[in-house]
Amino acid sequence: MANDSSSSSTCAVRLTDEQRSGLAYIHVEHLSRRFSDKPDSLGLANLSFDIEEGKVTAIIGESGSGKTTLLRSIYGLLKPDAGEIRVRGWKLPNPEDKLIPGHEAMRLVSQHFDDLNTYANVWDNVASRLSNTNLEEKQHKTEVALQNLNILHLAKQRVVDLSGGERQRVAIARALVSGPEVLLMDEPFNQVDASFRDHLQKDIRKIVDEMGLTIILVSHDPSEVLAMADALLVLKDGQLMGNGNPKVLYNHPPNAYTASLLAKSNVLTATDVHTVLSLSPTAGEEVFIHPEWIEVEAATAGQFTIEAILFKGFFEELVLRYEQLTLRAINKFPGNYALGQRVNVRVERFVRCRS
Repeated sequence: MANDSSSSSTCAVRLTDEQRSGLAYIHVEHLSRRFSDKPDSLGLANLSFDIEEGKVTAIIGESGSGKTTLLRSIYGLLKPDAGEIRVRGWKLPNPEDKLIPGHEAMRLVSQHFDDLNTYANVWDNVASRLSNTNLEEKQHKTEVALQNLNILHLAKQRVVDLSGGERQRVAIARALVSGPEVLLMDEPFNQVDASFRDHLQKDIRKIVDEMGLTIILVSHDPSEVLAMADALLVLKDGQLMGNGNPKVLYNHPPNAYTASLLAKSNVLTATDVHTVLSLSPTAGEEVFIHPEWIEVEAATAGQFTIEAILFKGFFEELVLRYEQLTLRAINKFPGNYALGQRVNVRVERFVRCRS
């Protein structure tokens, strides 16, 4: 009996037209996708993770890490070479299985706003996503979408005459007007300045909280998404290096790549650990120290020398050197130190991790 039950369960999982229960809203299992037939060109390598409904999930990593490939795979534009993606337990259709590729409950906003009609006005760009079967409803939904993105005052302006940030808002409004469950965005803050980015992030966060929208976005700059994301997926060369809450990943990075990407962390070797912390790490262990976890103290015979002082506005980043060891530290009181000055360091906290 036990063997029959196991066999039946396995068959049910493998059927593409059956819903699997007990899964997260979006469930990715052993996903792999090659760019070509070359063995060293794996775009995504055996990725498994879940995405929660009504949350903002950010995919971050260096250029070429597979971020956009993963986003397009989740949308259904790319067929996996192995593994699967499920939405509400249903297997995501492959592109060749549909006349128009892409999941019907999702909308994708590309970083180049490819689907905008640049010579049409803002209102027509957004309204064109709705049918004419109910003109009053079409009018209302278009107005609400423009209001949510704070661009109703631009309704009669042509897209070609707008700034990059304004076009970004139009593209998002166009994607949202038809009421999708999931919004996917590729580098949404790439063409906007810092102040505009902050306002756009607040508007997106408000939409998520009020509508229960699920957002998956790609960013090469973690500082863009740390404040707004509920979860991070950290990619490196197509591999998943970190997955979880931003605060947890920042304060307890699972590896050197995640630590360096999120915080430009100091990654110490065994010799460095002994020099800085007077500790002896165990074999195969790495130690991460974020720059803000280091206190610098002036000392005539200090162990470290200030090699560079980088102005960051209300704080300075100090580059400290001792023989072959370089540390980065934060100085919250600019002007207190000079190039070439000798200092000692005191580490307030650090993170150990198996390499």
